[in-house]
Amino acid sequence: MSNIRAIDLFCGTGGLSLGLQQAGIEVVAGIDLEHRCKYPYEHNLNAQFIEASVVDVTAEMLNELWGQGALRLLAGCAPCQPFSSQRRGKDPSQHKNWRLLDEFGRLVRETSPDYVTMENVPLLARDAMFKRFVQTLETEGYSVDYGILYGPDFGLPQKRRRLVLVGALAAEPKLPTPTHAPDEYVTVDSAIGDLPRLASGEHDPRDPLHYARRLSPVNLKRAQHSRQGGTWQDWPIELRLPCQIRDVNASFGSFYGRMRADEPSPTITTQPYNTGAGRFTHPTQDRGLTLREAAILQGFPKDFIFTGPDEKITLENVGRLIGNAVPPVFGEAVASAFMV
Repeated sequence: MSNIRAIDLFCGTGGLSLGLQQAGIEVVAGIDLEHRCKYPYEHNLNAQFIEASVVDVTAEMLNELWGQGALRLLAGCAPCQPFSSQRRGKDPSQHKNWRLLDEFGRLVRETSPDYVTMENVPLLARDAMFKRFVQTLETEGYSVDYGILYGPDFGLPQKRRRLVLVGALAAEPKLPTPTHAPDEYVTVDSAIGDLPRLASGEHDPRDPLHYARRLSPVNLKRAQHSRQGGTWQDWPIELRLPCQIRDVNASFGSFYGRMRADEPSPTITTQPYNTGAGRFTHPTQDRGLTLREAAILQGFPKDFIFTGPDEKITLENVGRLIGNAVPPVFGEAVASAFMV
């Protein structure tokens, strides 16, 4: 265990916190506005969850949580919806969450933690909001390094790219270097290939998250005609959507696509169980991903719990928790910038 205590802003279910813990950093609390994150955060991490908007968080609250006698790390991933690729062409400043990164900067100014780390979507790097955040840190005396990290380079079985920043007051932190060469990438098959096989609509009686959403008859036929890494152009004409028949050059080639077993998965979103939402057809089974498979591809342990004992598990609710999470490998990787 290091002599660093971390607080995780916008903590969600605790992916970033888990990675920091796995690296030996003590996580004392996570803060998030989403009530559904409370049980998984506290149950899996054994750390305090505070249900609050970061807008309402004060320096006094953070200082009390950190306590005395340790180096302090303020971590977080402000909600990325304003900068998501799904919003290309839209003004991010018009989204309600756009200014939350400013609140992160405010708390840095008011508490002066020894270390800061932030993770978000790559598009944020182009926005004035991010440049203002970096300027805030540098004005406060932090040495800063940031860039785009690629998940497979750090053992994540998913082709996820994230903007990662590290900052320190009394050191010059550097972004972590890759731990996996391309021929060492963790593949979909090596990550989830040992889970029980399921047909469309089937449940694993031993794991409620290992459930395959039932496909409609036409979507089942589409899955059966899909090849690994292929597109809807592999289907016979009668299975294609009207827009695909009208325009053979239509984009969105990954929709209804089958992922490859011998590569890391595509980016896991909030609907990984929906074959029509991306390349989420299982590589060797004619169905979409289960929630457990999606969680593993997101980097969570196979026994991670996302719902309380009396809480109903739904694809929509748990899928959102998984898709919005920070893969733990990024937290574990950035911890190396501070633990020297």
